[in-house]
Amino acid sequence: MAVRQRAIQAEDKQERRDAILDAAEGVLLDAPARVASVAEVAVHAGLAKGTVYLYFPSKEELLLAVHERRIDRFFRDLIALVELAPHVDFDAVFALTRAHLVDPPLVLPLAARCFGLMTHSIPPAEALAFKQRMAARLERAGAGVERHFPLSPSKPTLGRGVVLLRRSYALILGLWQMSAAAGCAAAGPDPELPPVFAWSYPVELEDALRALWVGMIGASSTTRTSP
Repeated sequence: MAVRQRAIQAEDKQERRDAILDAAEGVLLDAPARVASVAEVAVHAGLAKGTVYLYFPSKEELLLAVHERRIDRFFRDLIALVELAPHVDFDAVFALTRAHLVDPPLVLPLAARCFGLMTHSIPPAEALAFKQRMAARLERAGAGVERHFPLSPSKPTLGRGVVLLRRSYALILGLWQMSAAAGCAAAGPDPELPPVFAWSYPVELEDALRALWVGMIGASSTTRTSP
């Protein structure tokens, strides 16, 4: 593959950055169990390895950027939903959750990996900047959630919408890690597993999230819609 010329304009740089992230996603999807090297990503992107390092100083920061781009897409659609839709219920939020976080095969494994990377391999300043961007997304989405659901305030500086979304994400990732360890994260439980592990992650997740939302906002906004 031919190596592309250096990007000069801002839009060219963004296009180059997106191409690197697309290439990294492709490499990860081909081999999800290992961390792709910068050299592999560069080959897939048609770039020199040094060019990739101009945008991402380490493979760990590249992985975090891939993760953040996926998460940003979820929050963009969630914020649009809660800010623009006249009525939002649990089913609408869960549909977005499945589309962006649960069904794509890369998102949750990468999210779990990035938690460890931020502790050990990401420079503290970069990890803090990521957390600040995530906080801004959570605060805006949480405020939108509070427009549609009867949430009472918890603390003067932290709305219940943020708390609800934060707890929801903990459930999403925690249940996935349990299901992955038990071998039932993808196509359903292994019939040879003991019955205690024989559960479907998407079904278990919906029930757990619905129970959480009922506990925080009541049953009226989380009742299953009729087929």
